[in-house]
Amino acid sequence: MNASVQLGESECRELLAGGVVGRVAMATPVGPRIVPVNYSVHGDAIVFRTAPYSELSTYGWNADLAFEVDHLDYEAHQGWSVVAIGRAHVVDDPDEVQRIRREWEPRPWAPGSRNLYVMLPWRQLTGVRLGDDWTRRSMMPVRRTV
Repeated sequence: MNASVQLGESECRELLAGGVVGRVAMATPVGPRIVPVNYSVHGDAIVFRTAPYSELSTYGWNADLAFEVDHLDYEAHQGWSVVAIGRAHVVDDPDEVQRIRREWEPRPWAPGSRNLYVMLPWRQLTGVRLGDDWTRRSMMPVRRTV
């Protein structure tokens, strides 16, 4: 039987910082939406880029959002998920945008211009791991280098 383990904040932060793609959940006038985004972590916040007239930029800034990143191993029946909840805002300070670019700029895979930076400082960060025999290496979503 696979064990379910609640993750501590430091483990959640480490897993979140190791990822590249996650999903943003938001409310819109026609119902909830979930949008995949490339992201980076800066301090206690997630940063992603979007197009100025996208659904995400229309309804996702100055709003409460949920963000999820996870990793699943279907063969081993293992997985983990980290969820961050907070209020997003557009990064409009040029110095802050430069700092983000220097530290680790999110690089969207989607085509088109994604020049609007959105920051999601979390007020809640939670996670869960399912399965046995986890190693530090098997838990990391990606091995990325700068």
